[in-house]
Amino acid sequence: MIRILAIDDEPLALQLLEIYIKKIPGLQLLAACASPREAQPWLEQADALLVDINMPDINGMDFVRSLEHPPLVIFTTAYSEYAVEGFRVNAVDYLLKPFSFNEFLDSVKKLEDRLSMKRALDESKGNFLSFNTANHGIRIETQRIRYIEGMGEYLKIHLDGEDAPAIVFYRMKNILDELPQDRFLRIHRSYIIALDRVREARRNEVTLDDKTRLPVGESYRESYWKMISSD
Repeated sequence: MIRILAIDDEPLALQLLEIYIKKIPGLQLLAACASPREAQPWLEQADALLVDINMPDINGMDFVRSLEHPPLVIFTTAYSEYAVEGFRVNAVDYLLKPFSFNEFLDSVKKLEDRLSMKRALDESKGNFLSFNTANHGIRIETQRIRYIEGMGEYLKIHLDGEDAPAIVFYRMKNILDELPQDRFLRIHRSYIIALDRVREARRNEVTLDDKTRLPVGESYRESYWKMISSD
């Protein structure tokens, strides 16, 4: 079931969206709201937004940009000049009013495809990391990571079966959010380790299965020792 939140200051436009949504199996209308302000309580539950652009309270485009983690968006508007700007905010589609049921159905199919891709990526999150380098993109299986070394704006990712680490433009604090929290631990401002690679643990130092020895930073010592002791 795809949960839809419709936002439009025109009552007739909202009524039409309600009629269209009821015709399509697998769609659920969470709420039909006359303004972004009215829609706020429903945002966390929504899989997708149907948003008018020209509204008196706040421009629909600005509203979507203001969301830290917006749902997928289909813009609805009577003004074609917003089309390019709509796709710049990664909108699924752009419906120009007045639109037919078939046009709406085509947009819903695009929405279903995008949601399927998003769910597949969410399911695989933690198994792979993807990075862009100067010449190409690389994909790293997290199971192969022994440890990660920070070097300012760059990271060295030390992997099984590789003599040299992969070097990527990324920050330590950001990559930690991408890693499975039960498998990786930051032990130093410059090091993140894979817990299943630890062979010997001391309060000030850890030795990995390839005999690499890494220091444990003072500010990370308590959380590190708690994690190691619980295993």
